[in-house]
Amino acid sequence: MRTLHHLERSALDATATILLPEGLVTVDDATEGAEAVLVFGDQIAAVGSVDACHRAAAGLGHAAPEVRRLSGTLLPGFVDPHAHPLMYGQMMTWVDCGPGQASSIPEIVALLRAAAERTPADRPVRGYGYEHRNLAEKRHPRKEELDAVATDREVYLMNASGHGGVVNSFTLARNGVTRDTPDPDGGVFFRDEHGELTGELSDAACNILTGVSGVKVGHHGPNFHLADEPAEHLRQLAAAQEKFLAAGVTSIGDAQVTRREFDMYLRLAEAGQLTTRVHMYLLSHLLDQALEMGLHGAFGNSHLSFAGIKFYADGTLGGWTAYFPDGYVGDPCRTGQLYHEPADFTALIEKAHAAGLQTATHAQSPAAIGMVLHALESAQRRYPRDDARHRIEHCGLPSPQQIHRMAALGVHPVNQPQHYYNWGEGVTDAVGTPGERFNPLGEFQAAGVPVTLSSDAPVAEPNPLEAIQTAVTRVTRRGHRLGGDELLIDARSAVAAHTIAGARALGRERDLGSITPGKRADFVLLADNPLTTEPGAIADIRVLATWVGGEVHHRHAAQESAR
Repeated sequence: MRTLHHLERSALDATATILLPEGLVTVDDATEGAEAVLVFGDQIAAVGSVDACHRAAAGLGHAAPEVRRLSGTLLPGFVDPHAHPLMYGQMMTWVDCGPGQASSIPEIVALLRAAAERTPADRPVRGYGYEHRNLAEKRHPRKEELDAVATDREVYLMNASGHGGVVNSFTLARNGVTRDTPDPDGGVFFRDEHGELTGELSDAACNILTGVSGVKVGHHGPNFHLADEPAEHLRQLAAAQEKFLAAGVTSIGDAQVTRREFDMYLRLAEAGQLTTRVHMYLLSHLLDQALEMGLHGAFGNSHLSFAGIKFYADGTLGGWTAYFPDGYVGDPCRTGQLYHEPADFTALIEKAHAAGLQTATHAQSPAAIGMVLHALESAQRRYPRDDARHRIEHCGLPSPQQIHRMAALGVHPVNQPQHYYNWGEGVTDAVGTPGERFNPLGEFQAAGVPVTLSSDAPVAEPNPLEAIQTAVTRVTRRGHRLGGDELLIDARSAVAAHTIAGARALGRERDLGSITPGKRADFVLLADNPLTTEPGAIADIRVLATWVGGEVHHRHAAQESAR
């Protein structure tokens, strides 16, 4: 039994409630085996037996606390430390062209054409979610095929990677892009063997779509959040928040915050509608401005905080823009790209590190991961700092030697098993046999490197249970399993990776990530226990209810016992 003796009372009339679930997974060795949780206001006051929780409530002046019996298993709220909520909310208004909706280019065109027919003539038509290796044609659509959707307005089909896609001829012509237009720094307008534009574009070439100046600066990385009216962005962000809550996610790391996202979070908070806990990583082109404003460390409140700076080292494996200097096995003419010269990147990391900031760098290939590790090692040599807790986002294909360097540096890789689930085979198609190690979670664990899971929504749905299942089984959507047993982790580790490990990656382990006295009363109630469910069925477990700060903010339609 553990009790917090010095609770911060948010109000003198804070209520006390004992939650008594059928099952309890605390993700805390000190409270393992407990049967009940005492919630006092927005905090966890005690964890242990029912009698012990009653005694703790009496000590807080509540001799007769409400007891709520819950059908299901109670866990700490899931933490998703790498996602893009506003972009996810925006894409919820686009056409889903993912594998569940379309398996060929004609099917995608039909979906987009149907959307065009019900969309006003002056509005763009936008789709998302296709992965060309999942299509019958095994290739990207071409601009001529999207011209069948519309020739008088923008048509944009975003790749599942989020790092590019395909546009129609109208979009290229409106922006003055021709076969003679040079590729922008950090991006590509793809051409066929005759030098003609195919309509495919990646990374910085997507500047023609954003319509916003100042979002991308130099090689600091892509931002594909297209502009809408502020009221529409607020609606999108609120809708995305509901999806996270419905999946049991109570805390989010927004891994790409520009002025637009910052503004929307502030507006949502002002309106009293920010119910999840959001931790903002400013895109690296804002680093100097952040330092000028005195942002020399994390700050904020329990619902909205500044966490650090987001960098990009290379592109994406899904879009074949991650940096492989010797070319891709699937297309030797493609090498991907680094966003920075190594010396320039090291200087940026050192600047952020010296100021006391946490950095989170997108890096997928061994070459890009090596550049990040070199920069972090240099920063630590020049400005030694305990527990800097720098992150590498995605960290898809580190070498074994790089994993040991991560352990020595205290680096937190933040992985997305749903990338493996959705297109793991595509990584082996792209880079060959080494791709079977994609997301080597078991190797991280064996080397003492923290294992942390996230969704990268909208690249994947915010669905922690699907991520946990994939981490445990390494079975893809197509039913394949790549790599050996050494890449697997067990269910208990996977649950911890989407709760307490996520909290540590965000610097919030003192108040989030486990059911521990003194922490925030953030919970998810599941229909079954993921630790005892057959591994291949974990993703099918229903989320019954989600609490943030002791209040239920989502309840499944069929769930009555949490009332």
